[in-house]
Amino acid sequence: MSDKDASNIMWGGRFAGGPAKVMEKINASIDYDKRFYAQDIRGSIAHATMLADRGVLTREDLTAITDGLNTILREIGEGRFEFSAALEDIHMNVEARLRELIGDAAGRLHTARSRNDQVATDFRLWLRDAIDRLDGMLADFQRALLAQAEAHAETAMPGFTHLQVAQPVTFGHHMMAYLEMTARDRDRFAETRRRLNECPLGAAALAGTSFPIDREATAAALGFDRPTANSLDSVSDRDFALDYLHAASVCAMHLSRLAEELVIWSSAQFGFVKMSDAFSTGSSIMPQKRNPDAAELVRAKIGRITGSYVALTTVMKGLPMTYGKDMQEDKEAVFDAADTIELSVTAMTGMIADMSPDAGAMGRAAAQGFATATDFADWLVQNLDMPFREAHHATGAAVRMAEAKGCDLGDLSLEELRSIAPGVSEAVFEALTVERAVHGRNSYGGTAPAQVRAQIERWKEKLA
Repeated sequence: MSDKDASNIMWGGRFAGGPAKVMEKINASIDYDKRFYAQDIRGSIAHATMLADRGVLTREDLTAITDGLNTILREIGEGRFEFSAALEDIHMNVEARLRELIGDAAGRLHTARSRNDQVATDFRLWLRDAIDRLDGMLADFQRALLAQAEAHAETAMPGFTHLQVAQPVTFGHHMMAYLEMTARDRDRFAETRRRLNECPLGAAALAGTSFPIDREATAAALGFDRPTANSLDSVSDRDFALDYLHAASVCAMHLSRLAEELVIWSSAQFGFVKMSDAFSTGSSIMPQKRNPDAAELVRAKIGRITGSYVALTTVMKGLPMTYGKDMQEDKEAVFDAADTIELSVTAMTGMIADMSPDAGAMGRAAAQGFATATDFADWLVQNLDMPFREAHHATGAAVRMAEAKGCDLGDLSLEELRSIAPGVSEAVFEALTVERAVHGRNSYGGTAPAQVRAQIERWKEKLA
């Protein structure tokens, strides 16, 4: 088909010639919006069925259109469909092929709709599928975290604030923290899905249509909760895409935080975990190296996803009602973000499932850096009825004494501790062990193994 022929199909009698080559290149979106093909055909079948039910199309036309669209669906799925940039987008490519297959009946398919409401419908359908797919991936990621948490519910490690040793926690508790983050990610995507699940089809170009259509019927046929309520908003809204990009950005941020910890933990200086060969690489010059490249790449992906969010926000920020060609820039950003977040979640799930935590290294680190200092202060409050601020001051003095001696708090003698806080008994040394510190924090949501196991059981039921 020549450019002139394509122009005539698309624009009818308004234009005598085809577009300039540069116009074709800047205007065409088929290279990326062909990903909508299944959604586009599904929407067209629903639209044609509704038109036939309303007497706008004959049953013969409906049969021809439906058979033709299903043929095109198979052709694209089998890689036998030839896409044309001259036809701009997935909608016109499908319609042109449908005309080749069934003749004039194809021209009746576009009755009572526009590419404006068509693309908005396709996009929502595609994003809905993407969210459902990602939710399953995030659930698998949670299961990987849960397995590590259950295996290490009692494995002590240092908890950090400011990346400085703070208090002992368990590795299982640490894994469960990311499981909770991921739960919020799933909630954000679910809320995005709930909000986007309204059908724009039937809004037409911007003002609705004079044909006696049934928008409730097409909405129901496509699995939407309801039709959109305002035709202007229907074709100009891309909030649903921004909602998805925001949720993906927060999810990628969470993955980036975990990726950073994996990079730190797998270093020789920490040695808390060993990354499997499947998610590590070597060095071209240093044969001893095991680089956590997968974690580093996941750590970086937040840049691409947040960049897509900023890009689309910037595209949309100054647009008047209703549709502008600017909005063609929406799809590449979302497609790239969707591909990136799915790849990142899959990689992180593999890394967590395959990594080997070193309980010995974590336990030794948990006993360093005066990690039980808060436990000493708590003991003074609970056993000597000392005000916490006074106990905090006394504990600081004990830490200073231990630093000067080059030992830990538990290595100070009873007499040395009594010189700081008279009344201290031998029982204090039991409180200064990492094991006691971890088991003692038994408040709801705390790091005590009993609390961690309770949360594990709760999540096992939720993820079953």
